[in-house]
Amino acid sequence: MALKSTTPSDLIIIDQNYLSRIQERKVVMAKHESHTIGCLPCGVEAVQEVYTYLLGGYLPTRYPTIFSQDDKFFRNSVTGVSLPLLPPQDPVTALKSLGGTVEDDMFFLRETPDGHQCTAFLCCCPSGFDPAAKIGKLLKDIHQPVPSYEKIGASMEKYFSRLEVGKSASRINWSITSTPELFNISGNHVSEGDNMDSIDIDIKKTHVRMELQTLTRMPKTRTILFSFKTYLYPIEDIKAEGLGSDLADAIQGLKTGNAPGMWVYKGGIRWGKSACEYLRS
Repeated sequence: MALKSTTPSDLIIIDQNYLSRIQERKVVMAKHESHTIGCLPCGVEAVQEVYTYLLGGYLPTRYPTIFSQDDKFFRNSVTGVSLPLLPPQDPVTALKSLGGTVEDDMFFLRETPDGHQCTAFLCCCPSGFDPAAKIGKLLKDIHQPVPSYEKIGASMEKYFSRLEVGKSASRINWSITSTPELFNISGNHVSEGDNMDSIDIDIKKTHVRMELQTLTRMPKTRTILFSFKTYLYPIEDIKAEGLGSDLADAIQGLKTGNAPGMWVYKGGIRWGKSACEYLRS
C-alpha cells in the first residue's frame, strides 16, 4: 500500500492555485451534483462531524491568514464566503460547503462486520470512475476492478481497523492522462472489452496526474476520512526538468511491478509507447 505515517496537521494543503481550483469545483458540483456528492442516512453524522472539525477549528488554526471564525460563522477571505459554524442538517448542503472550501475530495468509510463501507462522498476530481457508483459499497467491491487488489485487500481492512484517532497515514497514487480535465468519470481506466490499441497522444494535453491520499480517523463517529488532493503536471515540464527518462522508466515499470495488470488498467497499453518515445527523445 506504500502508506507512511503522518499527522492530522498535514490533512489540508493549500497552494497558489487555491482560488481557481475552488471556483472550478463549484462549477463541477453545480453541473454534476449526482456524481460529485452523496450521503446515506448512516453517513450524515460523519459528514457533520467533518464539517465541524474543519470549519470549527482546524482550518482557522492551520491557515489563519485565509480562514477565521467567531461564535457563529466561519469566514474565507479568499472567496469572500461565510458559513455557519453549526453544520447544516442537510448533508448535501454540508458537503457542498466543504467542496467550496477545500480542494480535497473525500470518501467517508465506516467499519462494518463485513468490512469498511462508503457512507458518503464529495468528489470533484474522479479519475476514470463514477463516485456515485461507490456509495454503499464495501472496500472490496469498490476496488473490484483494480488489478491484484486481492493481494492487499485483507491487509488494507486490517490497517483501517487499527488506525487511531489523532494519527493519519498518506500515500501517493499516480497515472498518466491524455487530457487536462480533473473531472473524468470514464476513460482514464481500461477494462476488459475496451479498445486496447496504442494511440498517438497530444503531448500538450498529456499530464502526470498525482493524488496525495490521506486516511484520518474522526474521534466521535470513528469514521475514516479518506481524502485526496489531485495535482496535474504537464509531461512537457517534466521532460524540460531533465526527468523524462525517469518517468519513462516508471511508466514501463507498470508492466513488471507486483501488479502487472496496472499496465492495462491505467491505460499504459494505449499511451505508454507514445509517451515514452517523447520522454526519451
